[in-house]
Amino acid sequence: MTNSSFLLFSQAKDLILQTAKSIKCSQIESIKSSNAVNRINAKAITSPINVPSFNNSAMDGYVIRQADLANSHSIRVAGSVFAGQKQSVDWPQNSCLRIMTGAQVPDDSYAVIMQENVQRVDDHISFDASQIKAKQNIRYIGESVKAGSEIFSAGEKLTITKLTTLATLGINDVTVYQPLKVALFSTGDELTSIGEALTSPNSIYDSNRFTLSLMLKALGCEVIDFGIIKDDLTLITNTLKQAAEQANVVITSGGVSVGDADYTKMALEQIGEINFWKIAMKPGKPFAFGKIGNALFCGLPGNPVSALVTFDQLVRPLIAALYGRNDETPLFTLKTVSDLKKSVGRVDFQRGHIFSNNEGELVVESTGEQGSHITSSFNHANCFIVLEKDRGNIKQGERVTVEPFDSYLL
Repeated sequence: MTNSSFLLFSQAKDLILQTAKSIKCSQIESIKSSNAVNRINAKAITSPINVPSFNNSAMDGYVIRQADLANSHSIRVAGSVFAGQKQSVDWPQNSCLRIMTGAQVPDDSYAVIMQENVQRVDDHISFDASQIKAKQNIRYIGESVKAGSEIFSAGEKLTITKLTTLATLGINDVTVYQPLKVALFSTGDELTSIGEALTSPNSIYDSNRFTLSLMLKALGCEVIDFGIIKDDLTLITNTLKQAAEQANVVITSGGVSVGDADYTKMALEQIGEINFWKIAMKPGKPFAFGKIGNALFCGLPGNPVSALVTFDQLVRPLIAALYGRNDETPLFTLKTVSDLKKSVGRVDFQRGHIFSNNEGELVVESTGEQGSHITSSFNHANCFIVLEKDRGNIKQGERVTVEPFDSYLL
């Protein structure tokens, strides 16, 4: 049974998204498109031109008029048209023109015949007229993009391929959201920063802050790293205050459980507000969401797998919503080839691997032990196996819901 004080995962996510949509990131800037890779578009982009901007040939071949289909047994080649050619070509009646890919076709053209479909002898060609259709192999003005049409909407990530599209339109400047400022720190006396020597047998490396920083940067955020904060209520409280003054979002790792030294929740209760801090999900039950001043706060669990899963499932959609994006990943069902252990009461995000079996059917398998401390479960994973709250153990051959990893996890 789910403890009544636990918020359902779906309720927690809805609350986070509703909060984000009410305070969308509003700071924008204009930059050169060459500097805009993976930035978030802030204004709808419309095309200033038609693409193509003139009628042109899609193939190397021969351009003919409709009346000359009757001369398919033998028609004279009167000249050639090349891409980029500026002067017009004399095109007498009862003749055709040799034309190259991208070259402008004359206004009275009926079709372009591929060069492979003609027989040429000296300056005459012959072809099968029954195979020729109107507008064949001709690209017409605005066929790909019409001037004034919307190319990309606000909130879209400007990937390399999208920026390439803008380049074909001659667009050199784009308006994008300024990167969200995200303050990040970990709490715990046992933690040691990556690259430093462990100070005692009980010390562990702060892999969470390292991992979260990488994911935030991949999502287009500016990370303000406050490092490791010791388990001290005053230190944590002061750091939260400083972080909230500098950032749009404050993210912590650890300190939101119910242990005697979990001070983050205590500090947040003093200087901010908590919307919720326990979710019926696994891994990641202790997840806090609230506000400190004008900054949103996300308190992630200390276990590495729990931190990564809650970030992907709750923080990533939050960041997308602040940028005005809908970042939902499609879900679908597959047959599992592994037995899966599951207790009723919480939605469970297990790490899985989608592959094609010997019959060519897509199936999913578990990547092994699913403990919240076992980060190796991600090494060969490419999806989450999402097991519903009220579902128990799953046998091999049953169908399960899968959520492919977002590209930043692959």
